[in-house]
Amino acid sequence: MASAGRKLVAVVTGASRGAGKGIAEALGETGATVYVTGRSRRDEDSPYGGSVRATAEGITRAGGTGVPVVVDHADDAAVGELFARIRSEHGRLDILVNNAALVAAPAPGGFWERPLSAADLLTVGLRSHYAAAWHAAPLLIANERGLIVNTGHYGAVSYHQGPAYGAQKAGADKMAADMARELRPYGVAALSVWMGSLDTERVRAHLETLAPQQRAALPPSESPQFTGRVIAALYACEALMEFSGRAVIGAELGAYLDVTDIDGSRPRSRRHDLGGPPELHHSLRPQAS
Repeated sequence: MASAGRKLVAVVTGASRGAGKGIAEALGETGATVYVTGRSRRDEDSPYGGSVRATAEGITRAGGTGVPVVVDHADDAAVGELFARIRSEHGRLDILVNNAALVAAPAPGGFWERPLSAADLLTVGLRSHYAAAWHAAPLLIANERGLIVNTGHYGAVSYHQGPAYGAQKAGADKMAADMARELRPYGVAALSVWMGSLDTERVRAHLETLAPQQRAALPPSESPQFTGRVIAALYACEALMEFSGRAVIGAELGAYLDVTDIDGSRPRSRRHDLGGPPELHHSLRPQAS
């Protein structure tokens, strides 16, 4: 187990903005050193603003140490260089949050009517999670305690933004379950944490296109920082390994760990209307071939 009082070392992928940015800043509240990755060097690189440098500065303001690293998660060599740097600078890793995803803008029509590039989410969003975990695992194992989190969503079991999105989220859940089985002997947990409706730059831009009555009918949102707070509390929890291999709803896990959002509220689970995670079997019993 990591030494008491030792600052955490974490990686949050896809953290120029949105969920990744909030998660990274919340981990910064614990005093952690957080490496944040993304493709945006400057605010102008995306219509939604944000950059890895801006996120890193937010982590440092929150009390941690933010380290910006420009990484295209479709580039295996660049991902390898990131983790080689962490090995050189720290020799270990405590937490990996896989959040990078090449999500296409919502478009009308069936999947066959949208650009085929929508399927790129299965590369940067699923394969990229595998690649980051592949590089991170030896560093996590070096601690004899570690955590891999894939950011998940109800779209794994209910329709949301089309087949590519659902396949990516469901695949990330199963990937975490199978990785958990192999990592358990080393004290490293892996799981998916499902996020609810988030208050992000992209979502706020979309809301501006809706009529007032449409906006009023939407469920309450949670901050991106909430998921980061849940992840930090889970890592510190003695029962960490009990959650390994599972897909969990962040609002429910937050309630269990007594975590509140940045405004003091407790986000609500949407299990009743969108469904809940499947029970992913992660027994250590050997299986017949």
